[in-house]
Amino acid sequence: MIQVEHLSRRYGEFTAVDKVSFNIASGEIVGLLGHNGAGKTTIMKMLTGFLEPSGGKITIGGYSIANYANQVQQLIGYLPENLPIYPEMNVIDYLFYCANVRNIPKQESDSRVKSAIEKTMLQEKAFQAISTLSRGFKQRVGVAQSLIHSPKLLILDEPTNGLDPYQTTQMRELIKELAKDATVILSTHIMQEVDALCSRVLILDNGKLSVDETMQALQKSETFELRTNAPRESVNKILAAHNVNPSHCSGEADDFRYLIPIPDNAKEDELAANLVAQLTADKHKVFSMHALQRDLETVFRSVHENDGSKEIKDVA
Repeated sequence: MIQVEHLSRRYGEFTAVDKVSFNIASGEIVGLLGHNGAGKTTIMKMLTGFLEPSGGKITIGGYSIANYANQVQQLIGYLPENLPIYPEMNVIDYLFYCANVRNIPKQESDSRVKSAIEKTMLQEKAFQAISTLSRGFKQRVGVAQSLIHSPKLLILDEPTNGLDPYQTTQMRELIKELAKDATVILSTHIMQEVDALCSRVLILDNGKLSVDETMQALQKSETFELRTNAPRESVNKILAAHNVNPSHCSGEADDFRYLIPIPDNAKEDELAANLVAQLTADKHKVFSMHALQRDLETVFRSVHENDGSKEIKDVA
């Protein structure tokens, strides 16, 4: 759906985006992360055609945005962080205005506006002036305008900003539903949103793409946790036979917790099965054994602590 090649944007001597490349397939929900000033908003503006790149190429839905900007923009729904709303209008009039701007035929406008209102649960506010709405309901109006033309690509900048926990849950469900027919790029500072919605993450650091990984790969810690009554000497003896470094041990007698690093060339399931089998053969009890996972916030912090290096420190 999206191909970005060596994308750059400069402001005089300052480079906001520096030779960023990535591809996004149809139906993916991708989190675009980075500290303030990392280049997220600049990339989103270039994807929508609002901002012209200084270098590189963007292709969306088979169209080069440099040559077919109008065709590309018809495929995109965009929710910027600063909501594109007219406070003096009421909700339904504003959405009909958006339908007209999107060149939706008049015979389809009623159904499109009704659908957008229902999806964002704005029925009770439909005839209310936007200026009188809470921040959460204004956010829903912004989302409604972004999806009114059934876009193939949704770019959402902080879509749950201002929503209460119940509304946030509803918004997540809506984004998941929309992703059945559209690709979604989600930019947010809320790591729980990415955990709940995204299958893949792009992390920017100082204008460069530092990480492009699936959530599954990012959360994998390369460490097992083992709980057993076996003493440290017994566990490390077994690990040494598999060329695994000695484990970190904590806990009390008869209930020890070991953190076991997984070698790069090891087969995790085979290593775990052998370790458990040998411990039980030696008459030790195994209470639990599982691979640890990193939380996304730890991964995000690690990227910036390493100055944007793609090497992410393991955290146990």
